[in-house]
Amino acid sequence: MDGSGPFSCPICLEALREPVTLPCGHNFCLACLGALWPHRSAGGTGGSGGASRCPLCQEPFPDGLQLRKNHTLSELLQLRQGPSSMPTPASAPPRGQAAEPSAPSEPPTAPEPSAPCAPEPWSEGDEPVRCDACPEGAALPAALSCLSCLASFCPAHLGPHERSPALRGHRLVPPLRRLEESLCPRHLRPLERYCRSERVCLCEACAAQEHRGHELVPLEQERALQEAEQSKVLSAVEDRMDELGSGIAQSRRTVALIKSAAVAERDRVSQLFAEAAATLQSFQTEVLGFIEEGETAMLGRSQGDLRRQEEQRTRLSRARHNLSQVHEADSVSFLQELLALRLALEEGCGPGPGPPRELSFTKSSQVVKAVRDALVSACASQWEQLRGQGGDDVGLQKLGSEADSESQDPDSTNLLESEAPRDYFLKFAYIVDLDSDTADKFLQLFGTKGVKRVLCPINYPESPTRFTHCEQVLGEGALDRGTYYWEVEIIEGWVSVGVMAEGFSPQEPYDRGRLGRNAYSCCLQWNGRGFSVWFHGLEATLPHAFSPTVGVCLEYADRALAFYAVRDGKLSLLRRLKASRPRRSGTPASPTDPFQSRLDSSFAGLFVHRLKPAFFLESVDAHLQIGPLKKSCISVLKRR
Repeated sequence: MDGSGPFSCPICLEALREPVTLPCGHNFCLACLGALWPHRSAGGTGGSGGASRCPLCQEPFPDGLQLRKNHTLSELLQLRQGPSSMPTPASAPPRGQAAEPSAPSEPPTAPEPSAPCAPEPWSEGDEPVRCDACPEGAALPAALSCLSCLASFCPAHLGPHERSPALRGHRLVPPLRRLEESLCPRHLRPLERYCRSERVCLCEACAAQEHRGHELVPLEQERALQEAEQSKVLSAVEDRMDELGSGIAQSRRTVALIKSAAVAERDRVSQLFAEAAATLQSFQTEVLGFIEEGETAMLGRSQGDLRRQEEQRTRLSRARHNLSQVHEADSVSFLQELLALRLALEEGCGPGPGPPRELSFTKSSQVVKAVRDALVSACASQWEQLRGQGGDDVGLQKLGSEADSESQDPDSTNLLESEAPRDYFLKFAYIVDLDSDTADKFLQLFGTKGVKRVLCPINYPESPTRFTHCEQVLGEGALDRGTYYWEVEIIEGWVSVGVMAEGFSPQEPYDRGRLGRNAYSCCLQWNGRGFSVWFHGLEATLPHAFSPTVGVCLEYADRALAFYAVRDGKLSLLRRLKASRPRRSGTPASPTDPFQSRLDSSFAGLFVHRLKPAFFLESVDAHLQIGPLKKSCISVLKRR
């Protein structure tokens, strides 16, 4: 028998041998307990008055306690070991029959068979708790579980608990599968109370100590209450699971989108790097060929001069040697050899070719160095720009739609900065609805698309977002990523169209609260004579003629805001507001432009905030209408 279960000795952790039961109810081997108590008394660890303690719960007992074998528990252990060691019921006195009339409240016991019968058939989904005392493989369904023995028993094996006075105090409960969980891990007592203050099951000792003063109820009472609430909890669980299912589906789509976008971008970058590497390889081949051609040409000339000079020196040396060998009496030979020496000398008269002034191919390193420096500077600049944009929360919707369209249109930047067809911008269409809770009291709204300035104030309800000093109104929703495009019809009067930060206070005074007069907004203004743009209190006039339809394009990726004149299905750029790139060191500065300088210093800070479409009606007859971007013609993404 395995000694790791409830029938094991807490001291040796083996199966109980000659079990001894202490008054506290814990069981030990007779030999283990007899060997342990003298050692603990000698060590001075016994209780007061010379008492020893239970090794498990530390309850004190007198040293003179007589340790006697628990025959009933020993019999129970023999029943667990198998039928070969079980005593037959016929040899036992018929106590159950004599006790039955005097104890009608006890659970009736089934007639004891001579040997445990085979277990009854049970369905696989309704497997009962099996008896721990029956032989393994033939265990009957348990009738009761004992919280003291931590075992379950069939009717045939409940006899010891009915006959033995030592076992009658054990608590029997309906069969439990996990008996250990029904005991307090600290006091090893049954869990019978529930603390509503801390929502935990307790034994009587915990209830009397740590949870004194708390709201305590019996377990059955709390279960009845919780069962009444079970349907609501299950309904809430179902709703939450449905929400999580939708969220999981959306997250899976997002993960798939990110992965596919990363794969596509990785392929594009790899292709571009391969093309750049091929270009550099071709340039390297051309430069090395140029060096080789220059070397060959200049070496040919220099080596020819070298051979001629060496031949001339050899002739002079030979003629001088011949002259030195002429005899003094031989006048003819002297004159001939001297003449030959003179001719050889005259042949070499004149300065020889000097070294070349310049080696043309030595400029190659300077050219390659310039290319390298430009490449390093471009890589550093583009990397900083990429990291700056990568820190933003790039919209997944733009990844899914706009990124693909821009990748298919390499001239998208040119389209945004020049005349372009209107259909291109309709891909970024944003439907603007006017927010009545922001409208000034001197503005009359016509639905969610039209607004006109009036002389008599309108009795709007109180709202913390309503403008109080400026005849302005904002669009619903806030924009924080991607590209957006909307159109405005200027019907009459002076009108300003632009964007404003979401958190800007609508109670600002007139001089600081108007569109473009602060660092939290910018706009295009029509003042009856011409267009101009405003930002942070500065104005820049525009030379363009009046256009009744104005297009506004907000580009979060480039931190830019562009205004267009819309005519005949085409857009002509009026002005694109954007901070210019910083100049390289050594580059001369452009003529001073206060408005552009203000953009360079402050415009990027506007995109730190979420922005809203904004409209300012300056003159008393001002009237505008939000342009009709029809959903049936375009793919509209309404970001709310």
